[in-house]
Amino acid sequence: MDAASARLLVSPEGRALVDSLPPYEGDRAMTLAAELRAQGADAALVSAALTQSRLRADARAKFGDFASGMLFTQDGLEQATRLQVAAEHARRYRDAGVDRVLDLTAGIGADAMALAAVGIDVTALEIDEATALIADHNLRHWDLARVVLGDAMALAPRLDADGAFADPARRTARGRRHDPRDYSPPLDDVLALRDRFPALGVKVGPAIDHSQIPSDAEAQWVSVDGTVVEAALWCGPLAQQVGHAALLMGAGGVHRLAGTTERADAGPIGDFVYEPDGAVIRAGLVGELATRMGARLLDPTIAYLTTDSPVETPFARGYRVLDTMPFKVKPLAAALRSRGVGTVDIKKRGVDITPEQLRPQLKLKGGGRMTVIVTRVAGQRTALLAEPA
Repeated sequence: MDAASARLLVSPEGRALVDSLPPYEGDRAMTLAAELRAQGADAALVSAALTQSRLRADARAKFGDFASGMLFTQDGLEQATRLQVAAEHARRYRDAGVDRVLDLTAGIGADAMALAAVGIDVTALEIDEATALIADHNLRHWDLARVVLGDAMALAPRLDADGAFADPARRTARGRRHDPRDYSPPLDDVLALRDRFPALGVKVGPAIDHSQIPSDAEAQWVSVDGTVVEAALWCGPLAQQVGHAALLMGAGGVHRLAGTTERADAGPIGDFVYEPDGAVIRAGLVGELATRMGARLLDPTIAYLTTDSPVETPFARGYRVLDTMPFKVKPLAAALRSRGVGTVDIKKRGVDITPEQLRPQLKLKGGGRMTVIVTRVAGQRTALLAEPA
């Protein structure tokens, strides 16, 4: 989005048009655009407004009902922090006694909204004019929030605040930036601001190499409903515990695991197998979880745990093991057919197959359903027939 389009959208006419649109339907978009132009609406504004209608529909997954009053850019929506996660960020600053925060990479203003909502004074810095206009619209309800157009890395050292937050851009037209040196701004440049703002939080890619995490910071990976959505580094008073942590959010509540990143021991398959949440795996806390569960690894290199008795934990999904066999398609298919299984949920880790490849090869018929876990056990390709515990 360019600045001219953003100015159209935030104008009274633009806001009124966007708010008047019916729920987005892709197959009606062209017809609706023609109708609006026939009624005298500006063509450029119609195009921008219909794009916003689509983005608002997409944004409900992150922002719920708040999306209906917000404006977005495509890149801004993709990188924006989910509302419930942004609220966790804001509570961390509030609990640390931080009253004034610089949001160094405001984007569409998601984190600034959450900070202002808990009573924190926030200055949102944004280098792109169009995005700054969108953020200003989204922050219009909070007197404690303001948007400043400019280069945060140049402005921040001259501004007064108790803490800072950054969400460096990690996407380009060619894909994601995985190397923190390629972030915009680079991670090292952001971390250098700790001398000026000890209470510094930085959102990073979940795939960040653990060697690139400062030893005196807390690195926390977050999953929402089982999907890893972010990792963040928390410095100074924002760190609840130096080291690694996993935060799980969903219908079952909020659960946090922190501790050592040491590996667990491997052992024989028990009656139950557990698949740790992705945030636990990314954080390197599978060994910590194994210790708490009294579990062992199926294989030294695979993040599946096994126990002889059932264990209740929010940090892993459990399966009762019904049968095990070396992984070969024909014997596996025969074992499933003998049980009347026609539908399989296939999970795999550490083997060079995909569920899409394996499922048609099994040629199953029947009314039963079963989970098939294909993995390595003690280095050997193994199939586990299982059911949810």
